[in-house]
Order: sequence, then C-alpha cells, then structure tokens
Amino acid sequence: NVRPMMLSTLFTIWLLHLAATITPGANTLLVMQLAASGRSPNAMFASLGVAIGSALWAFLAVFGVSIVFTTFPVLRIALQIVGGLYLLYLASRLWVSGGADSNTEAKTVSALGAFRLGLLTNFTNPKAALFFGSIFSACFPANPSAPLLIGAVAIVFLNAWGWYSLLAYLFSLRAVRSTYLQNIGVAARFAGVLLGSLGLRILQVSFRESRS
Repeated sequence: NVRPMMLSTLFTIWLLHLAATITPGANTLLVMQLAASGRSPNAMFASLGVAIGSALWAFLAVFGVSIVFTTFPVLRIALQIVGGLYLLYLASRLWVSGGADSNTEAKTVSALGAFRLGLLTNFTNPKAALFFGSIFSACFPANPSAPLLIGAVAIVFLNAWGWYSLLAYLFSLRAVRSTYLQNIGVAARFAGVLLGSLGLRILQVSFRESRS
C-alpha cells in the first residue's frame, strides 16, 4: 500500500504544480518577454532560475511538514481547504481577466542577469508562497517518507524547468507568439476551468476527511 500511495501523492503534486505553473503570471511574462525580444538563450537561463526558485520553495515547504502535521493533524485538512479556495480564486481571476497582462518591454540583460531575474521573480512571488504554503504542503500524508519528499522537490524542479524552457523556445518563434497573443483569452479561461475543477476536488476530499 505504501508504494501506490506514494505514487498517487506524487502524481497529485505533479498535476497541481503543473496546473499552477502553466497559469499565466509573472514567471510566464518574464520568459515570454525575453524570448520574444530575440534573446532566447537568456530566456532559457531565466527558465532555469525560475525552476531553482520553485525547488527552493518546495524544499522549504517539505522541510518541516512531517513534524507540523504530526503535531497538528487538523492543520493538513485546514491547509487543503485553504488551498482549494485559493485555486477557485485563481480560476475566477483567470476567467474574468481573460489573461490580460500589462505588456512591458523586456530589459536587456546578460545570461547571469536573466538567471538571477528568473530566480528572484519566482522566489519573491506571493502566488508561489501561497501555493507551496497551502496546496503543495497539504498534499502530503501525516508521515511522509524521505523518498516522497525528495521526489516531490524533484518533480517541482522538472515541471518548472521543462515548462518554462518550452515557453522560451516557442516564444522565440514568431508564428507561435502571434497565435498565442491572439488567443490568450481562450488559454486563460481553459486554465481557469482546470484550476477550478482541481479546487473543487480538493474541497470535496477535505470535507470528506473532516467528517471521518
């Protein structure tokens, strides 16, 4: 039972973090602007910085999760409820705004500067703090094993690095960039539906656990 439970937890973490990662935000805007301005290599370095920032958030989130959940077992359910509500909030914002973001010019930066910018953009992002402090942390069982915690951090890093590297490549292509900008409203609403569905699922599981 331990192995299937661990795989199920890792799959849930992968799905939730992927949904949060592909949601348009500051990280997406940064990578997109660097790639769209003809600096695709710098966009790749920024992607690596964002990925390491995500891994650091994940590490901080799992560092004391076992002790906290053992001492306060009701906290896990509370975090799940907060996380579910936060997903619904993000979903509503995406649906209403249609992904509209301010379009500022990408600054000329070096490769190291792009990496540092990606790291700081993610690590100082309040959305990342909310995600890893609530949704991510609440995914773990009461006594998570070391392989589970390590696997979760690795998944977060690979998710972020893979997605933002893909964005850096795609937005260096003029046709892809143009098509995305023309359909950004549809993409944002699709992400909103996905996040809303996940939020409702988390709330359903949380209320079921609270009754038992």
